Amino acid sequence: MRAFLGTLFAMSISLTNANAADLLDQDFRRLAADEVVNLQSAYAGKVVLVVNTASKCGNTPQYEGLEALYQEYGDDGLVVLGFPSNDFMGQEPGTEEEIQDFCRLTYKVKFPMFEKVVVKGDDAHAFYKELAAESGTYPTWNFHKYLIGRDGKLIAQFSPRTQPDDSKLLDSIKTALAN
Repeated sequence: MRAFLGTLFAMSISLTNANAADLLDQDFRRLAADEVVNLQSAYAGKVVLVVNTASKCGNTPQYEGLEALYQEYGDDGLVVLGFPSNDFMGQEPGTEEEIQDFCRLTYKVKFPMFEKVVVKGDDAHAFYKELAAESGTYPTWNFHKYLIGRDGKLIAQFSPRTQPDDSKLLDSIKTALAN
């Protein structure tokens, strides 16, 4: 009986670890494009900062800081992933082409951006439902941040008010990159 319980316990740990590692196993279409990307395949072994974005928000200038993070730490293994969303007071009303042009022309965004998605509630994309389940919260506004480690597990979430150069966010990124 003891051996059976030990095997059952080991299997449950294995399943839990497998599920956590699958957080990035999601397919998304690149912004304003037909190409579909599996996040796990494309960013395996990277530290991933997931951000829901909007072009007409008081937090929109964070694009500049997010791009700076991507440029500064990209060679060390950080990738910033942007997911436009119109969930908060209609602050991302444009088409994907308009969003892409705005990001590139206004903030020189080069970090990967993906299709416009729903990030909260019953209609949220499965990826955001999993992020909410892991962190205990859906995005509370535009520019909510989720940090995922090289192992595909959620490390932390940061409120929209957390600026890209915030010391807690930077320390979390640097620690994740060192692991």
